Amino acid sequence: ILLDVVIDHAEIPTFQARQDFDLDGDGSVSDNEVVAGRVTACDEVRGSIALAVDGTELDLGLIEAGLSFPLGAGGLSTMRQVCAYQARLGQRIGSAPVTVTFSEGSYPERLGWREIVATGSGVALRAVEGDLRDVTLSSRLLSYPEDLIATPLADDTLVVEATVGGPALAAFEVPDAEPVDEAEPSAVPSAALSSTPATPSPEPTTTDQPAVVPGGIGGGEIPGIFREADLTPLVLLISLITAAALGAGHALTPGHGKTLMAAYLVGTRGSPRHALGLGISVSVSHTAGILALAAVVVAASDALAPDVVVRWAPVVAAISIVAIGGWMLFGEFRRRRAGGGGHEDGHAHDHGHGLSNSHGHSQDHAGEHSHGPAPGSTITWRSLFVLGLAGGLIPSTSALLILLGSIAAGRPAFGFILVVAFGIGMAGVMTGIGLALVAARDRFDRIQAEGGVARVRQAVPLAAAVVVLGFGVVLTAQALSGIVNL
Repeated sequence: ILLDVVIDHAEIPTFQARQDFDLDGDGSVSDNEVVAGRVTACDEVRGSIALAVDGTELDLGLIEAGLSFPLGAGGLSTMRQVCAYQARLGQRIGSAPVTVTFSEGSYPERLGWREIVATGSGVALRAVEGDLRDVTLSSRLLSYPEDLIATPLADDTLVVEATVGGPALAAFEVPDAEPVDEAEPSAVPSAALSSTPATPSPEPTTTDQPAVVPGGIGGGEIPGIFREADLTPLVLLISLITAAALGAGHALTPGHGKTLMAAYLVGTRGSPRHALGLGISVSVSHTAGILALAAVVVAASDALAPDVVVRWAPVVAAISIVAIGGWMLFGEFRRRRAGGGGHEDGHAHDHGHGLSNSHGHSQDHAGEHSHGPAPGSTITWRSLFVLGLAGGLIPSTSALLILLGSIAAGRPAFGFILVVAFGIGMAGVMTGIGLALVAARDRFDRIQAEGGVARVRQAVPLAAAVVVLGFGVVLTAQALSGIVNL
């Protein structure tokens, strides 16, 4: 039995692996280090493979190995690892079927594509467990079907019955691997050989187009200014402006908490100061999260895999949003019960002005509160911080790419500065949105509270609480579904 095992590593795992291959610590992987690394890497993978015939496990011998680093996203490399193994059968396959069981469980914590292909040379195969494919859908992990990227294959075990018969295949060749020293030509089983010339698989791409690896960080194209070798003052200035612009653009993308910010600031009657604090807290928590994730990638990969962080961060953020929405809804019900069902009447009573509604406040009273929360505000800095933390908890892949790319280039301080600039760009946009929402709400408050307008104003806090809670429930379901479906 001959195995052609290919592992296509995404950018973050490659970043970590290159540090292990860099034996002399010079920041690069030399040809000699690649030659040594390809064998040691395949030896590690061998421990995750189980191959058995009729329940008897077979020993795997490494005969070929390959290691290459195609260009990935953001100037970072991916890693293509190829390992060819052989296992001798205890007896020849005859007319009576034998059961062959194969499983491969390397890197179980990672997201990605897992595909098993099985063919028989002079041997007929019948599936007992798992999908029997005799053609690779991904060209040996060189070109993934676009319609399956979102839901990649998840093969990990294949059980087949093998009987003698069927056409002979071409000679076993692995075009992107080289023989290892201990492999001898005579070690290849004769049953796998044929006089028919082999048809090699396509060579790994070496173009400048970034490789697409299912489970990769997929941050898109990162401006080349961040990879300039000479950090002149002009290059530094342009880099900072570019990073801030990327952060601003990231804040404008869908699903970045703007809906939550709108509902929260309107529903709790936040002030411009609260809008500023919420925008800054989102950006600070996001920046801190990027730095913490980068630290995990660089120094603590054995303790906590980055895929685990990326997988569970949306769950933690979503549950936090559910808690905030529940707290808002409980507080609104409590105020309505205490105030006889009228939110506006309730907070007027709380302030002790004896007015029939909040529109009876004098101009002097409004001036006294011009720099603080609006009358009836239920906002607290603690809840503001929690919402900001939840909104910024999910890391931007672009910011992570920028930092890791700078670390790979030997300029970690520059990467840190760029991530801070990225966060400042986020803060500017988020704060601007918050201020616009508060200003719009204040303008709406100045409308005479007559007829349906007054009823709408009284219903806004309750609607905001429902929006936050519902949004959190939906996000939680989506995040948990993404984990269960892996």
